[in-house]
Amino acid sequence: MRVLLTGSSGWLGRFLAPRLMQAGHGVVGLDVVPGAATDIVGSVAERSVVDRAFADHRIEAVVHAAALHKPDIGRFPPQAFVDVNVTGTLNLLQAAATAGHDRFVFTSTTSLMISQVIRDGEGSAAVWLDETTGPLEPRNIYGVTKLAAEGLCRLFSREHGLNCAVLRTSRFFPEEDDTIRGIRGENLKATELLYRRLTVEDAARAHVMALENASGFETFVISAPTPFAHGDVVALKSDATAVIARYFPDAPALFARRGWQLPGSIGRIYDPGKAERLLGFRAITDFAAVLRALREAAPLPFAHDPDYVSPSTRLANG
Repeated sequence: MRVLLTGSSGWLGRFLAPRLMQAGHGVVGLDVVPGAATDIVGSVAERSVVDRAFADHRIEAVVHAAALHKPDIGRFPPQAFVDVNVTGTLNLLQAAATAGHDRFVFTSTTSLMISQVIRDGEGSAAVWLDETTGPLEPRNIYGVTKLAAEGLCRLFSREHGLNCAVLRTSRFFPEEDDTIRGIRGENLKATELLYRRLTVEDAARAHVMALENASGFETFVISAPTPFAHGDVVALKSDATAVIARYFPDAPALFARRGWQLPGSIGRIYDPGKAERLLGFRAITDFAAVLRALREAAPLPFAHDPDYVSPSTRLANG
């Protein structure tokens, strides 16, 4: 297929473009800044840019990964999130429907599943999150606009027969977290693979599999497989370290050897089981892969770059 990949200069795009090409697809990249995989410099928020991309490049399918993200909240006004995340998605869906496409992949986020109650850590048990979780009450403009864009995808699937896969990806960004205190850096990323993270390489694989297997309208949580079970949710909230040691007996010693900590409490777990059942996708890198790397003194199996700057930020900074 000849695929329009939006966000082609971004963190996901730089991994997703070659993965699509390896799978035999032609890729036309669109982003607000130039990049190795970007053919069109422009914004999805401008309908003329989208229409020109479709007209000039014979687009057959869309993988829509472009967005303003949570770290952009302090850099852009709310209207910019609506323009890019909602209007941009609408522009692409309308163009795809007009072109008679039969598939559309949308990069969404698990962030929209986190209400303020969950964010504040209320309750005595960790919250188990999957595609049935609701009602959804996003806590910021990022989540609100992503949820609205998901609704547009559902609408166009129903009204135009567009096979649309919505991928609610968990964390795969390389930079530092901007909200969590305590465990940080590589230590934080390593522990998050237990419950709320995946690698960018696995995120790219998930998008290719969704493109090739999309059917009807489906929403998928995309995250590394958790080792935990539903029965662990109370213990994870009160003493996550003990639960982790039960599943991985050498984890405390391996972490201590590196000067790392295991989390004392875990408040949420993302369950990616539906993606495995319907798409055949299971993340390759998980917490066990981190422990193997620590045992063998090998490179860590995920990216960490505290100096990473997103394309939107580069553009805003001139």
